[in-house]
Amino acid sequence: MTRRLPVRFLALVALAAAGAPAVAAQEAQVVDRVVAVIGNHPILESEVQEELFARQAAGLRIPAGGDSLARVRRSIIGELIDNELLIQQATADTAIKVTDQEVAAAVEQTIRNVRGRFGTDQEYGDELRKAGFQTPEEYRRWLTEQQRNQLLVRALREKLRAEGKLRPLNPTEAEMRAWFEARRSQADSLPALVSWQQLVLAPVPDSAAVARARTLADSIVGELRRGADFATAARRFSADPGSREQGGSLGWFRRGQMVPAFENAAFRLRPGQISDPVESSFGLHIIQVERTQPAEVNARHILIQPDVTPAAADSVRRMAAAFRDRVAAGASLDSLQRLYQAPDQEREAKLVPATQLPAPFAAGFGLSQGVLPDSGAVFAFGLTGAADDPREKWVVARVTEVRPSGAVRFEDVRERVRSQLGEELAMRRWLDGLRRGLYVDIRE
Repeated sequence: MTRRLPVRFLALVALAAAGAPAVAAQEAQVVDRVVAVIGNHPILESEVQEELFARQAAGLRIPAGGDSLARVRRSIIGELIDNELLIQQATADTAIKVTDQEVAAAVEQTIRNVRGRFGTDQEYGDELRKAGFQTPEEYRRWLTEQQRNQLLVRALREKLRAEGKLRPLNPTEAEMRAWFEARRSQADSLPALVSWQQLVLAPVPDSAAVARARTLADSIVGELRRGADFATAARRFSADPGSREQGGSLGWFRRGQMVPAFENAAFRLRPGQISDPVESSFGLHIIQVERTQPAEVNARHILIQPDVTPAAADSVRRMAAAFRDRVAAGASLDSLQRLYQAPDQEREAKLVPATQLPAPFAAGFGLSQGVLPDSGAVFAFGLTGAADDPREKWVVARVTEVRPSGAVRFEDVRERVRSQLGEELAMRRWLDGLRRGLYVDIRE
């Protein structure tokens, strides 16, 4: 079966969500032909056209013709060949396993994400048909193949890294600048950027509330281990609004995505095992791991939070206001962080696009009026904007740098370029070695 690229449908989804017009020039019917062969697998002209369409739909500038378009096409064909090489290598490696359950979970998550962008089943079905899928089930079958391939390639990359075969190379300054310049024309202007330090203050429950929460958590663990349904218990007891209605499901995550106490416990559990209550800055977690794969787990949890009194919440608000005044008068925010910072909270944020600031930060910094804050300005505001929530954390933030919007400079992204290019060069070296041992025929 010819592997079709996933990007075209996703690009159409993005267009539908944004209300942007389709790119009519790419909709012309073309006679398909083979442009390359890897082993016994063909790369088709329709796949190249599909990728060109997706890039144009995503806002990238595609040359109208001539040598410039030919260079873009050759680059796309090279990428398609590389991807096919990775899929073939991963499929042939008996040490790499991707289960049907992993594929099904990835497919369901993607379908939920895509379907959620459309208001009705009719709109969803119409967009599927525009992308070449006659029914949602046809899209599901295609997506199953794509997700299996993506999981195989990801597992192969992780295996190669673990074996030391993809150690990032150190690109030269000239290589980095050439890599940057080749992509400069496709880069958007850099938005306004804001950096700040922050002290996060959390209301503290009293000892009696903590004891009640632990008693409840212990009781729930006991019931679960005696066979109670985890999803039902999560919907009834969990204080996590993001996962409660999904039966506590958190999906797949890697190390570094959760607070340390939580992920240390999760990565030690066997599938199906119920943890003892795990304490973090959020409260007490009851964790059950559902599936595992290298460097990743799929888990669910129940969050039990001790009650916080109105007096404790008011105390935090008053502390935030007092600390804001002290920092504005010259007090050391670093010293206050060492004494009062809530656990598991970041102490600073660097060069965050002003358009991507969480709503409480945008409001707290005064960006709703369209004016950037001054470097050195100090603010105090609620972390989530839920003023009526006694658990609301408060932030004392000092702006450390403000950069107005403008063209992306090499200096702004030097380290990102170094990291990404170093990984690309390592993969390029490995793929070149792989190509020498396989039949690759480019027919452009």
